Amino acid sequence: MESQGRFSVFRDRNFSVFFVGYVTSNIGTSMASVALAFAVLHNGGSPTDLSLVLAARIVPMVVFLLGGGVLGDRLPRRQVMLVADSVRALSQGTLALLLLAGPVPLWTLLALAACGGLGEALFRPSFDGLVPQLAPKGRLPEANALLGMAQSAANVGGPALAGVLVAVTSAATVLLVDTLSYLISIGALLMLRVGDRAPGSGQSSMVAELRAGWRAFSTHTWLWTVTLQFTMFNLVVWAPYLVLGPVSADRDYGGPEAWGLIVGTFGGGALIGGLLLLGRRPSRPLVVTTLITFLWAAPSAALAVRAPLWAVCVAALAAGMSSAVFNSLWMTTIQQHVPADSLSRVMSYVTFGAYSVGPIGLALAGPLAESTSIGLVLAIGVGWQIFANSVVLMLPAVRTLHAPDLDPDKSVAANPIESTEATTSDTAKY
Repeated sequence: MESQGRFSVFRDRNFSVFFVGYVTSNIGTSMASVALAFAVLHNGGSPTDLSLVLAARIVPMVVFLLGGGVLGDRLPRRQVMLVADSVRALSQGTLALLLLAGPVPLWTLLALAACGGLGEALFRPSFDGLVPQLAPKGRLPEANALLGMAQSAANVGGPALAGVLVAVTSAATVLLVDTLSYLISIGALLMLRVGDRAPGSGQSSMVAELRAGWRAFSTHTWLWTVTLQFTMFNLVVWAPYLVLGPVSADRDYGGPEAWGLIVGTFGGGALIGGLLLLGRRPSRPLVVTTLITFLWAAPSAALAVRAPLWAVCVAALAAGMSSAVFNSLWMTTIQQHVPADSLSRVMSYVTFGAYSVGPIGLALAGPLAESTSIGLVLAIGVGWQIFANSVVLMLPAVRTLHAPDLDPDKSVAANPIESTEATTSDTAKY
C-alpha cells in the first residue's frame, strides 16, 4: 500500500501525460549537451570557444528570466511553455542542419545557443508554476521526486547514447534527436486539460509585478540565502566543471565516450537518489539538502587529481544522488511556502540568482585553466563548496525550517496561502 501511495500521483491524467513529454524532452536535452560540447571541440574549437558557446546559452536565459517569470504568472503557463519549446526545437533543428552541411562559424553557434537560452528563460518559470497544478498539494513531494527521477533517468541513457552516436555518426544526428524530443513535449502540452486561465490578474505593470515577486522572494531568509549559495556554486564549482570536464575527458580519458559515461553515471546517481527519497518527508528539509550537497564537489575533486575513470564515475554517482535529493526537497519546500499566484516570479528570482554569474564562470573557466591548470581551477571550486555549505548549515533560518504536515490527498485549492499580498508581510504562518 505504501508503494502504491508513492506512485498514486500517476492516477491524474494530466500529470501522467506531462510526465511522458517531460522525460522525452529531457532525454533529448541530455544528449544535446554532450553533442554541443564535442561539436565545438571537433570543429577545431578551443576550451575558450567552448566556454563562449556555453556562456552564450546562459546569458539570454539570465537576461530574460525575470520577464519569463512575470509571463508565467500573467499568462496561461501552458501557452508560455508551448512557445518556449517551439523556440528550442527551431534553434536545435537549425543547428543540426547547419552542422550536416559543413563547418559552422563560431558566431552562428553563439547565436543559436542564445536562442536555446531564450527558450529556457520562457519555459522554466512556467514549468515551476505548472507542476503544482498537476498534482494534489499533499502529493507534491512525490510529484517532484518522480519528475526528478525522470530527468535522472534521461541523464543516465542520454549522455551515454550521445557519446556513442557522436563517435559513430555526428553531433548533428544527436541534435536532430533533441529537436524531435521537443516536438513530442509540445504534443504532450497540447494534450493537457488544465485550462488556460492566467494565474494572476495581469492588470499591474511588469515592473509592479516584478516588485511584488521580489517581496515574496526576499521575505524568506532561507530562500534568498540558499539562492545566494547557488549563485556562487555555479560560478566557482559547476561552470568550471561543465567546461573543463569535457576537456579532461578528451585529454585524459579517451574522448566523448568517457564524458558521456561520467555524465550518465551522474544521472544514474540521481535516479538512485530519487528512488531512495520517494515517500520520505524529512521534517527539516533544508538541513538534509545542505548536508548532502557537500557531495556536489566530488566529481571536480576526482578530475582535479586525475583519478582513474572508475573513481571519477563513483564521484559523479555520489553527486548525482545528492542532486536528486536536493532538487526534490528544495522545490517542494518552495511550493509549500510560496503563494501560488507568485510562484513563477519567485522561481524566476531563484533561477536568476542561481545563474546570474554563471556565464562569467563559463567564460573564464577555459582561459583560467589555460593560464594555470585544469586541476587548480577545479580544486578551488572544491574548497569553496566545503566552506559555503558549512556557513549555510549554521544559519538558524535553514536549521529551523520545518516541512508542513499535509494530507497527501489535499488539493492545491486547499492551500491556505492564497495571495502574495496576504503572505509577504506575515512570515509567522511558515
